[in-house]
Amino acid sequence: MNLTFEREQIRVTEFGVGRNHSVEPRFNFVRANKDVQSVIGDMVTSTVQALENASDEGRPYDPSEKFGSIEHLYLPLSDEMAEPFRYLHEANIEMVTDALGDIERIFCYFARLVDEDGNRLTALHLSTYFKSLGKSRIVQITSGDTLGLVNNPLFKLDKDFDLLIDAHQVHILRSSGFEYIGRLQEAIQNAVPQNIRKIKNDIPYVNWKPIEGYAMTHARAARYLASIKTWSQQVDKTALMSLCASTGVVIEESLNGELIVDEKNIMGLLEVLDRRRYENELVPGSPERFRAASRSRI
Repeated sequence: MNLTFEREQIRVTEFGVGRNHSVEPRFNFVRANKDVQSVIGDMVTSTVQALENASDEGRPYDPSEKFGSIEHLYLPLSDEMAEPFRYLHEANIEMVTDALGDIERIFCYFARLVDEDGNRLTALHLSTYFKSLGKSRIVQITSGDTLGLVNNPLFKLDKDFDLLIDAHQVHILRSSGFEYIGRLQEAIQNAVPQNIRKIKNDIPYVNWKPIEGYAMTHARAARYLASIKTWSQQVDKTALMSLCASTGVVIEESLNGELIVDEKNIMGLLEVLDRRRYENELVPGSPERFRAASRSRI
């Protein structure tokens, strides 16, 4: 794994939290003592090890894929889907004294580290352990071996982070945390019209209007469009019609040559365009149709 950061030469370690607000999330640093800073360094090391254990090289993040709970994925920091993480990595973050007072709004915690060469590393984890105790009966041993109630909110640091950000890439260990923190589902849904326009430049002979309307309310269709856009190449009309016919996707050609698909077949067409439907005929005269849950180039 190539990480643009020297983990053995950490010069600065800062800790912060992300809080949900009505318009957009807010990220602020909070004070953390040397013990916490040391734990953060250990968490970064554990994250790197977990990424390497999952896969030495990793594979690109694809919005249309279904990933396991832990995988080694990466996304270039220049990619538009990485924009929220690029902002956090590069922004000047303020330290505020009351960030932990708004505990119900906290959805993640993060760390920013700087090595001796000035390289910056940002690490994030989706928060599941910020908790207000309320009328909890949790007790602790105080001075003089006396039991006392714990009244302050609990916060637990995990053993690793969901993702790391260096100068070039977002290194993803848990896609669920990556997507939630980056609000990617919302962003992918909002990007449907833009993605349709991009795809239409390469595939102008398809009637995209009903597909756009469908994808605006169906998350999986929106994800397929985000993936199809990245292929960024023209598709032969005859080849597309042939593959649709062989894999059971019903499309019609209008008098002006436009291809029309009804709602029942929209997902099938998107699967074809996303290289997920194919036909195999290993047994002569017995063609078989398949849908790929995951696919990668060989």
